[in-house]
Amino acid sequence: RQQYGLGTADFEKVNQDGSTGSLPSADAGWAEEESLDLDMVSAVAPKAKILLVEANSASTDDLGAAENTAVKLGAKFVSNSWGGAEDSSQTTADQQYFTHPGVAITASSGDNGYGASWPASSENVVGVGGTSLSGGTETAWSGAGSGCSAYEAKPSWQTSATGCDKKAIADVSAVADPNTGLAVYDTYQQSGWLVVGGTSASSPIIASVFADAGTPGASDEPANYVWQQASQLTDITSGSNGSCATQQWCNAGQGWDGPTGLGTPKGVGAFKPTS
Repeated sequence: RQQYGLGTADFEKVNQDGSTGSLPSADAGWAEEESLDLDMVSAVAPKAKILLVEANSASTDDLGAAENTAVKLGAKFVSNSWGGAEDSSQTTADQQYFTHPGVAITASSGDNGYGASWPASSENVVGVGGTSLSGGTETAWSGAGSGCSAYEAKPSWQTSATGCDKKAIADVSAVADPNTGLAVYDTYQQSGWLVVGGTSASSPIIASVFADAGTPGASDEPANYVWQQASQLTDITSGSNGSCATQQWCNAGQGWDGPTGLGTPKGVGAFKPTS
């Protein structure tokens, strides 16, 4: 933040139980992920109060406990830069950890190309895809995850034709390509500045845009905002993340597509509360 003249952050770090007293052991991989997330929030919503909740492990239950703690402590915008393969048990986990009306929850769509990833596939989550930037041109990033969930119900707010019987991924997107990546500062087993990308970057970017747009209504599903106001996004119409049975699931085009969803932010208009 000092490098960019942003001033001191309003920042707190807690464990998954909400305590500052006993934090999980340091881990180089998670340290880089956390640095990326914190720097993206600082860049897009520099005046936001930032709460980092560290889970005890990468298990679904521990990460879910951290999710619930973030909301319990007052977070209205929660970013998740993690994900994995789907399984049928996750619909139960959704009810335990991701059902938080009035909270904008984002999750990375994945960095391995075409294929569904959870919790981005959750019907309660804004799945965030990724793009590549080159000059003034923005295209779908080849690594962004996308597709149709095998288990998660199609949300009522996914009103565009996705070709999916269940939840479609992604909803929206932001820059993610490591080749057009972002400056991140990390000093844990690193020497400072790094260039980092992936949808681990785009998820906190989108959560921060939601924060800039205003606090959601208490009973709202904030993902609904972007689907109702999609005309205020930049539609990404070229690029691909693999091969698929239905073209729009892995190829960018007009309207909704898997790799980039409805598009990328064009200001905060698409993210403003509608209630």
